[in-house]
Amino acid sequence: MNLSRIGLAGAALFALAACEQHGGVMAAGGPLETANVFKVLAPIESGNLLLFPVVRANGKSPGATPFLTLDEGIKSGQVEVTEAGKVRGLVRPRGGRPGVENYGGDQVNTLVLVNNSNQPLLLLAGEIVTGGKQDRVIAKDRIVRAGGDPIDLSVFCIEHGRWTESSATFGAAGKGSVGSFMAQPTVRQETMVAKSQQSVWDSVRGAMSEMAAAAPPASSGQMNASPYGEPRSFGTTSYAKAMQDSNVSAKVDEAAAPVMRSREQVLAKLREEHAVGVVVAVRGEIVWADLFAGTELLSRYWTKLVRSYAAESLTEGETHSAPTIADAQHFLDAPTGGTESSEGEVGVYRYRELRSGGTETFVLESLLPATGYDVHISKLRLKGEERRVKPQFMDRPPIIVR
Repeated sequence: MNLSRIGLAGAALFALAACEQHGGVMAAGGPLETANVFKVLAPIESGNLLLFPVVRANGKSPGATPFLTLDEGIKSGQVEVTEAGKVRGLVRPRGGRPGVENYGGDQVNTLVLVNNSNQPLLLLAGEIVTGGKQDRVIAKDRIVRAGGDPIDLSVFCIEHGRWTESSATFGAAGKGSVGSFMAQPTVRQETMVAKSQQSVWDSVRGAMSEMAAAAPPASSGQMNASPYGEPRSFGTTSYAKAMQDSNVSAKVDEAAAPVMRSREQVLAKLREEHAVGVVVAVRGEIVWADLFAGTELLSRYWTKLVRSYAAESLTEGETHSAPTIADAQHFLDAPTGGTESSEGEVGVYRYRELRSGGTETFVLESLLPATGYDVHISKLRLKGEERRVKPQFMDRPPIIVR
């Protein structure tokens, strides 16, 4: 069937219906090889945004995954996030908690998380929590074991102008009618690759300026800059609050319309036919891919991911010719050898960063019992001809990635 001959919503449904199951690509032992594992299908198009659904090329699947998402955990009250200085208020009287006394006062790049559920918690780089003294963005993918021990959660601030407490604990961004969302690819890249608070602030400032240009607030008036370099047109320095501005939200919804208009039908097909991810192009340039162990996880993140891609499509930039299915396939299949670093927790997860040419790939592998598969893979195209990366996993000089 030629997808170009049917409507956009129909194209999305057909593409998702064509998927097949497959287990996660094993992360251990050498470069990640994705050729002949993933298959790219015809894209869903809307304005500057192009989404290529991705399916598995053969029939094995890890089945239902055991993970709780951040949104689910916060909504149920089973996951709590707070400033580091308040960690003692999260400790449950169930015996000693070695190391709790090591948490000092509140810190910009550290929060404390407690998973009180009976499920392992999945966190994705780019997820946003709001409240405390500043809104924050999760810095890297990880898995938090079930239980109740506080863990040090690496984050970056995305609200430069505030250091006063708005709430004792944090909530998931976008709890209102807008729905949950995560940082757009431009901001996610700085948290994952540059690993620099200043770089994240710079990307947030740029993203908010682009939002204000694409969807100026009704009462914006003159575009004044704050002492922190953030646009004041939204009346806030918070990226999360800017994303929830009614005009910005309407523009994001418009950009995501072909997918979101038939949301329930698309999600039904996702669950039924086992789609695993998407390759994302903005203004004709392939910029990102998100791949999951299976359909169940993709469907739970679908809305917030699509809205983050749509937010990226609001930014200004050079427009290129639309990429083909072959272009998207080549992006996924491009070798990921080169420089590699990893970190993790024994028996829980391994998180790997692979740098090769103009792309970086991040692989979260579960090491929990009855898993042993890749839970989430992010692949991104680096912006600019040269990017300096200061690795935090190993003690070695900065790397120039070309």
